[in-house]
Amino acid sequence: MANKKKVIVTGFEPFGEHAVNSSWVAVRELERLGLDEAVDLYVCEVPVEYQAVQSLLPSLWEQHLPQLVVHVGVSGLATTVTLEQCGHNKGYKRPDNCRFCPASQCCMEDGPDCISSLLDMDTVCERVNDSNVGVAVSVSKDAGRYLCDYTYYSSLFLGHGRCAFIHVPPLGKPYSSQQLGRALQAVVREMLTLLEVANTEEEEQCKHSH
Repeated sequence: MANKKKVIVTGFEPFGEHAVNSSWVAVRELERLGLDEAVDLYVCEVPVEYQAVQSLLPSLWEQHLPQLVVHVGVSGLATTVTLEQCGHNKGYKRPDNCRFCPASQCCMEDGPDCISSLLDMDTVCERVNDSNVGVAVSVSKDAGRYLCDYTYYSSLFLGHGRCAFIHVPPLGKPYSSQQLGRALQAVVREMLTLLEVANTEEEEQCKHSH
């Protein structure tokens, strides 16, 4: 199985009022469920620290050469599983778990203001909601200007858009860890299907252009 697809899914460690971070709980549940035989799933817990994210992300992309990286974070405001379409470069004023904040308040000094995922989150959302997974999914264009948004932007840049960010509500508000795990499984499967289609179309275009 040399052609297994590599997918990385990350969750975050506890921070602030989130003594248990539902994002990591949901990712562990996804790991237990798995994606499918043809997918090599690698999960990891990300520190809620700007500098740790800066050193961790390049190594994840370079070592594993994943087809797709999906970051999962918790949002105290979310009541649905929320797919973020884009990451933002500026506006990082909130100190992290080490009480550190980037002096420039941005991810990359000369980077674009916003980077969008290659994946059309509206399509993913529609398909998952149609599949009766039992969890409501929605789409957002503002990942919140904290570690979630910071991680997403950095990863979108490193992975040329082959990246996604999913916000999950805190546990029990309203979903259990099992429900969140199942929702992540459904969402990531749809994302892989969309990427597959995009890759096939690219190959077709290459053939025609030669």
